Amino acid sequence: MQTLFLQALNIAAFLLWAVERSCATLALFGLEDVVLIDILSKLRGKAEVPVFTIDTGRLHQETYNAMDAVRERYGIPIEIYFPGTDEVERMVRDNGVNLFYHSPDLRILCCHVRKVNPLSRALSTRDAWITGLRRDQANSRRSIRKVELDNLNQKLVKVNPLADWTGEQVREYITENNVPYNVLFDQGYASVGCATCTRPVKPGEDPRAGRWWWLKEGAKECGFHCKF
Repeated sequence: MQTLFLQALNIAAFLLWAVERSCATLALFGLEDVVLIDILSKLRGKAEVPVFTIDTGRLHQETYNAMDAVRERYGIPIEIYFPGTDEVERMVRDNGVNLFYHSPDLRILCCHVRKVNPLSRALSTRDAWITGLRRDQANSRRSIRKVELDNLNQKLVKVNPLADWTGEQVREYITENNVPYNVLFDQGYASVGCATCTRPVKPGEDPRAGRWWWLKEGAKECGFHCKF
């Protein structure tokens, strides 16, 4: 417990450094995101960090519930970015509502329209952003650093304070600090995205196995942090 407390203090100091670089915090309401928001809330008065999210239009109701719980608990506004209406309408008209099930290319198109493009708009006025990425979340994330240049997103500074935390440490922090979180993580979900594209994982499965589970090959990424 003491080790985790000291790590949280170190992250707080790290975040104070980060917010001086005009950072905004991406919160998709995974477990890591609410940990960061809780730590940031303890810095209030010393620093204010905008919190933003991407609403794809196809999220779980539990994710919306978590969003409201966080807003109420910490008294913070959450900037919500939606996909462009014209883009979504054109995509669905040309390919169908559930296009992502039909081919890997259409899955990528849907993620690009519903997630990547809104993220680009959200970051267009930022100098840096904070994420809840951890190295042990996926093979594609093994090499992330706590501070790195984001070549996928306008070459901004990207800050990953929890890069060296484990999933167990994240859960422990949430329990010890009574942090509100998405209850889907109590229902077998290891990662949460769109309701149509995320399922619980089975015991022993890779944590990313619940994302786009019908695809047998390719990186289980939406394009936020790694190339497709």
